[in-house]
Amino acid sequence: MIQYIIRRLLIMIPVLLGVTIVISSLVYIAPGNPARIALGQGANPEAVLALERQMGLDQPPHIRYIEWLVNAAQGDLGTSVQSGRDVSALIIERLPATLELAAVAMVITLLLALPLGVVSAVNQYSWLDNTSMLFAIFWLSMPSFWLGLMLIYLFAVYWGIFPVSGRDGVLLSLTWWSFVLLPAIATGTRRAGLLTRLMRSSMLEVLNKEYIRTARGKGIGSRKVIMTHSVKNAMIPVVTLIGLQIPLIFSGTVIIEEVFSWPGMGRLLVSAVQQRDYPVVQGTVLVYSVIVLFSNLAVDIAYSYIDPRVSYD
Repeated sequence: MIQYIIRRLLIMIPVLLGVTIVISSLVYIAPGNPARIALGQGANPEAVLALERQMGLDQPPHIRYIEWLVNAAQGDLGTSVQSGRDVSALIIERLPATLELAAVAMVITLLLALPLGVVSAVNQYSWLDNTSMLFAIFWLSMPSFWLGLMLIYLFAVYWGIFPVSGRDGVLLSLTWWSFVLLPAIATGTRRAGLLTRLMRSSMLEVLNKEYIRTARGKGIGSRKVIMTHSVKNAMIPVVTLIGLQIPLIFSGTVIIEEVFSWPGMGRLLVSAVQQRDYPVVQGTVLVYSVIVLFSNLAVDIAYSYIDPRVSYD
C-alpha cells in the first residue's frame, strides 16, 4: 500500500505540471491588461507601462511561467495584482468555506443517492422504483444555478426560513447550517440523481448473483442479505463514480458560491478572472487540482477496504 501511495504521489507531479502549463497559457492569451484594469481605463499610458514592468508583464510568457513555477514549488504563489495581498493568504482565507460547502454537498449526495438506489433495486418496477427514477431524472435535468435561485426565492425570500446569502456562524452550529444548507443542496442534488441510477443498476446486478440466492436459500434474513452481502459488493462502481464526482462538485461550487455569495475559492476565482488577476487564477486552479488529485487517491485507497479482493501490495 505504501509503495502504491508513493507511486501515485509521484504521478501527481507531471499532472500538476500539465495543469499549470494549460492554465498559464490560457491566462496569458486571455484578452485584457491587468495593469490597465488595476489603474482604470483613463490611466496614463506611462503609468500603465510602469505597472506592467513592476508586475513582470513585459517579460515573455515562458519566462513568467518559469519564474512562477519556481516560486510555487517553494510555496510562494505570488502577489495579487488587484489587492496587493499574498495569494497564499487569500487562498487560505477562502479555502475552509469551499471545503465546508463541498463536504456538505457530498454528504447530501450520498444520503439521497445510496438509500434511494437500494430501495429502487429491491423494489424493482414498483411505485417506489418509479418514484426514485423520476427523482433521479428530475435532478439530473436541473441546472444547479437555477435550482439555487429557486431555493433562494422559496426558502429565503418567500418563506424567510434561511438567510439569502453569505456565510456566518461557528462550524456545525445552527447558524452555520442555516447558511450552508441551501447552497449544499443546490450543489449535491444533481450529483445524487446520477449516483441513484448507478446504485440501482449495480444493486440489481448483485442481487442476481448466485451467492445472493445461496444466502437466501440458507434462510438468512432479507435485510441482512441486502445490507451485508449486496450493498457492500454493489459499492465498487459507485465509489468509482464518487471519485469522478469530486471534481464536478468543486467545479459546481464555483457557480453556486457566486449565486449564494458564499465567500469561498470559487468567488475568488471568478473575481480574479474578471479582473485579470493572473497570480490568483493560477494559484486557485493549482489548489483545486491538488484537492481533486488527493481526493481521487483517497477513493482508490478506499477500494481495498470495501472489497478485500482489491489489493495494492
